[in-house]
Amino acid sequence: MMSPKSKKELLEVLRPRYLKANKVDKQKMLDEFTAATGYHRKYAIRVLKNQVQKHLNKKPKGYKAIYRGEVVQALEQIWEIYGQICSKRLQPYLPEGIKVLERCLEIKLSEDTKDLLLKISSASIDRCLYPIRIKSPHGLSTTKPGSLLKKLIAVRTFTEWNEEQPGFMEIDLVAHCGNSTEGQYLNTLTCTDICTGWTDITALPRRSQHSVRDAISLLRKRLPFALLGIDSDNGSEFINDLLYRYCIDEEITFTRSRPYKKNDQAHVEQKNWSVVRRTVGYDRWETNQELVLLESVYEDLRLYINFFQPSLKLIAKERVGNKTIKRYDTAKTPYQRVIERTDISLEAKARLTYTYLQLNPAALRRQIDQKTANLWKISR
Repeated sequence: MMSPKSKKELLEVLRPRYLKANKVDKQKMLDEFTAATGYHRKYAIRVLKNQVQKHLNKKPKGYKAIYRGEVVQALEQIWEIYGQICSKRLQPYLPEGIKVLERCLEIKLSEDTKDLLLKISSASIDRCLYPIRIKSPHGLSTTKPGSLLKKLIAVRTFTEWNEEQPGFMEIDLVAHCGNSTEGQYLNTLTCTDICTGWTDITALPRRSQHSVRDAISLLRKRLPFALLGIDSDNGSEFINDLLYRYCIDEEITFTRSRPYKKNDQAHVEQKNWSVVRRTVGYDRWETNQELVLLESVYEDLRLYINFFQPSLKLIAKERVGNKTIKRYDTAKTPYQRVIERTDISLEAKARLTYTYLQLNPAALRRQIDQKTANLWKISR
């Protein structure tokens, strides 16, 4: 087999003769040339006639980029304001989210940019935002079993648990203990309504029965619907006579998850990460000053997550071979889900709508970030 250099030299010698030869001689030259070089006959004809096209500056195949420049900049700004949520949650909420930000004079978009943002798919959002995504660490678990009333609390007491009705909430504690669980430190009680996704968070001075009971009393005053049931893990701060008696007196259904089965409380466990940990992180908080600041953060955060953080709800799950196919509804905020309910009073909806129209998500985000920065500054 000839080397590329030898083929080139043979071609330069043979080409002038080939171009001047008659048909019979050309056929003979082609036979010899293809036998020597191994070229296909049609290709040999093209190179001998000097008709091979060079594609040095040919553009790569693929679609022309549609989302760039101002569109990507606006998308990044909106994504930051709404808490860096995933594309599956952000994309359905963009029409409402853009309308709110324009009402609050936080963004000003050209008509072309706005049209493109309203048409963008979740996959395109992922591609546009890929360069600026980040990862965060994880912390410690502090759940310790409380076995005193497990058998009693496993029983449905007043109302049968109904995940399709607002008022049934999973509850859990998040420990702000840093790298050590020794001593006293602040905690956060996270409560998530399974039907609407409405989430309430309360800062606790310590991990105790009385702190949890008092926080649930405050929670009931803030909810836009009645608290019908709570479901906790097996920690001693929940599994105790004080909270059990409180639920009996107030006619609240009290159930518990199975030991060491975090998926039994998947809704609230997810909020522990997406709401609490992503906002205040994993540092250790233990002083009264930090408690006041933490609750100040949560005052804004409760409004932010319930009015401006859309979430997906699982509506179907199907097993196909070795795969489980999950189907979700369109992403909506807890506020939107509450407004759609017919079993929530018009008075409660009117209060929520009035509050919603007074809120600025960008201003809330800035306040949360500023207060969180102050909290970290004090701890250091």
